[in-house]
Amino acid sequence: MPQPSDEILTRLMTLHPKIIDLTLDRVERLLAALGHPEAAIPPVIHIAGTNGKGSTQAMLRAGMEAAGKAVHAYTSPHLARFHERIRIAGKIIPEPQLAALLDESEHANLGQPITFFEITTCAAFLAFARTPADYTLLEVGLGGRLDATNVLARPALCVITPVSIDHQQYLGETLPEIAGEKAGILKRGVPCVVGPQAPDALAVIEARAARLGSPLLVHGQHWQTFEERGRLIFQDETGLLDLPLPNLPGPHQIENAGAAIAALRYLEFDTAACEAAVSRAEWPARMQRLTRGPLVEAAPQAELWLDGGHNPAGGQAIAATLARMPRRPTHLVVGMLNTKDIAGYLRPLAAQATTLTAVSIPGEPNTLSAAETQAAARAAGIAANTADSVLAAVQVIAATEPRVRILICGSLYLAGGVLRENS
Repeated sequence: MPQPSDEILTRLMTLHPKIIDLTLDRVERLLAALGHPEAAIPPVIHIAGTNGKGSTQAMLRAGMEAAGKAVHAYTSPHLARFHERIRIAGKIIPEPQLAALLDESEHANLGQPITFFEITTCAAFLAFARTPADYTLLEVGLGGRLDATNVLARPALCVITPVSIDHQQYLGETLPEIAGEKAGILKRGVPCVVGPQAPDALAVIEARAARLGSPLLVHGQHWQTFEERGRLIFQDETGLLDLPLPNLPGPHQIENAGAAIAALRYLEFDTAACEAAVSRAEWPARMQRLTRGPLVEAAPQAELWLDGGHNPAGGQAIAATLARMPRRPTHLVVGMLNTKDIAGYLRPLAAQATTLTAVSIPGEPNTLSAAETQAAARAAGIAANTADSVLAAVQVIAATEPRVRILICGSLYLAGGVLRENS
């Protein structure tokens, strides 16, 4: 009988000296040892991009499941528990199945070097291959070209959400370089839905698609989406849809919804599935309103929100969302990793923030200290102080000004810790 998954996962972290080491060699070796499960999984929609991958995937899953389809889904990172990364026919993978698959993958690997993400991706492919489903939604972990998910000979469809600057140490310093890595998921003859892009990023995607003969469905060329009179309007070459606004908050979700709808329309789902995609999707820590738990009890008169955005584009999306909310003093509680562009993240938020309380991220070796985040906030023009924890920050804010909006943000790792502790 396998050990608990937590024990196996801890051991798998030690198989490679680096957390990230982009190549496909190790994954292909292990998949061969496992009998090539990636060749047996249900039709794949492969999703890459810098921002919006998870939200787009959540909308696709909501639309497909509303149409009665069984859907596998793979995403990362997780928030509260690793199990969240793998959904089997709509359900988060149960502990006995996860432990057994991790154990099988570890034994097949024979102790050879492999990153944590690579070996757990192989375990996910095993799970997907062994349970029937209609579709598999596969989210890229990092980049695309050399990501562990990019081993499929022919997905049914690719999606590239907006590309922006992030993970420069792995993907390149310029937007065209990063777009080239994202476009690495394109396969010969396989169509791709392309979300809104900067012109130099789109040019790279279009050039690769032309070389591969991959038909593109590009935002602004083949489809468009916008808000009109409190509704979401989607239009493509086959007609116009008048839908509710996405239940995921923020104007950026209109673009994510557009990519999901374009994909559903290509796959010949009906209008009801497209409506369900925007009205039923759930995706934690993306401008999520917290309504229960110790943090809410510590600030009973406040609005409490949580978001995991962590790069400049994420900061812009949060700022745009806050700008559309009813006016209310907004206090940020921010913890970030030292690998992120904190100045670029905070700059758009300065106009929306009344104050910022800086915290470190518990258990994360790459966290910025609270003092470092405080200094960056002050440099961005935001009045800032520090606290020992998120709970302490919320308590101080609520004691000073009870009827406020408090947004905890800056990192998915911080958001995951908040969800665990506030459950």
